[in-house]
Amino acid sequence: MIAVDDLIDWYAEHARELPWRQPDASAWAVCVSELMLQQTPVTRVLPVYDAWLARWPTATALAAATPGEAVRMWGKLGYPRRALRLHECAVAVVERHGGELPADVDTLLELPGIGAYTARAIAAFAFGARCPVVDTNVRRVVARAVGGVGDAGPPSTARDLAAVEALLPPEPARAATLSAALMELGQTVCTSRAPRCAGCPVRSGCGWLAAGRPPYDGPTRPAQRFAGTDRQVRGLLMDVLRAAPGPVTLDALDAVWHDDTQRARALDALVSDGLVDPLPDGLFALPGGPPGPKGPTARAAT
Repeated sequence: MIAVDDLIDWYAEHARELPWRQPDASAWAVCVSELMLQQTPVTRVLPVYDAWLARWPTATALAAATPGEAVRMWGKLGYPRRALRLHECAVAVVERHGGELPADVDTLLELPGIGAYTARAIAAFAFGARCPVVDTNVRRVVARAVGGVGDAGPPSTARDLAAVEALLPPEPARAATLSAALMELGQTVCTSRAPRCAGCPVRSGCGWLAAGRPPYDGPTRPAQRFAGTDRQVRGLLMDVLRAAPGPVTLDALDAVWHDDTQRARALDALVSDGLVDPLPDGLFALPGGPPGPKGPTARAAT
C-alpha cells in the first residue's frame, strides 16, 4: 500500500521545479500547462509554455488574439486543435466568468477544450481541491504499488478514479499534493520501461516489488505509428502555414507530400477542424485571417 506521508515528503524534496507548480502560478497558467502537456513531454512544452504566457499571461489577453495567432504560437507541439480549444476556452472564460477560471469541476467541464481529466487537474493543482487526478503515470503507480501488477492495462474511468480516490487524504490541500506526487513518481521513478525501485519512497509497501516485479501479461493497446499517417501529413501542411507570413497557395502545400489523395484528405480534415481557412483564389491561411468562403478545399471541390 502506498505510504501517503512518505510520498508527500518525497515530493516536497524531489519534485521538479516546473513553472506551473510555482506558488505564484495563476490558475490560467495551470490551465495552459495542462492542455499543452496532453500527450506531450515536459521538455517540449516548457519553451512554448514560457513564450505563450509571456505573450498571453491571462485568458483575457489570449481571447483578444485571433485563433490563427494561437495556432501559429503553438508551433510543433502537435495536435494543434488544442491551440484552438485553448483559445475558445479563453473566450468563454472572459464571456462567462469575467476572465477568471472557475474553481469547481462541473463548471470547468462546461468550458471548451476542458475534458474530465483537465477539469480535475485544474481544480486540484490550481485551487487545491480534493479530487482524483488520473493519468497514465498515476494509473501505473497505483497498479504496481496497490495492485501488485506491472502495468494498469486499458483504462477504466470509474475503476481508476475510485482507486486513486481511496488514497487521497481528507484534507484538500494534502490530497492535491498527493495527486501531484503520484504523477511525479510515475514520470520520474516508477517509469514504464526502467523503474528505479531502489529510489522509490513507497517501495516498502509496493505490492509489485514484493512479488518480485513480475512482467505484465494483461491486455495492452497497440502502439500507434506516426510515419506515413494522415497525422504526419497534417503536421507538414501546418508547418507550411505557420512559417508563412500570410496565405499560401495550394502548390506550396502540394510540395510537402507525394500522395495527392492523402494530402487532399489531410488538408480537408484541417479545414473541417477549423485549423485552416480556405480563401478566394485557391489560397489557404491559418484561422482568423482574411475572410473567405469556408468549405472543401479548392482541389477537392473541382
